[in-house]
Amino acid sequence: MPARPIVPTAAAILLAATSMAYGRPDARTMTCEQTQQLIQSRRAIVLTTGRNTYDRYVRQYGNECDWPEVPVASYVRTLDGQCRVHR
Repeated sequence: MPARPIVPTAAAILLAATSMAYGRPDARTMTCEQTQQLIQSRRAIVLTTGRNTYDRYVRQYGNECDWPEVPVASYVRTLDGQCRVHR
């Protein structure tokens, strides 16, 4: 009967792995300032921008983009209106 300890161990590992995953932040639930600060602090992040839409946003300057790509200005909807960010 050595199979019994495997089930609780597997469940514990699965629970630990899923608790470490980041949820995708929703730009619509944050202010523009919060959204911009989040992008700056993480350097690059995937944000939810609508019910079924998301995109990757980066700091304006830095090496988050592969050459020859450069950050391009874009706007996302936030709690306090349109917010300028870079993708």
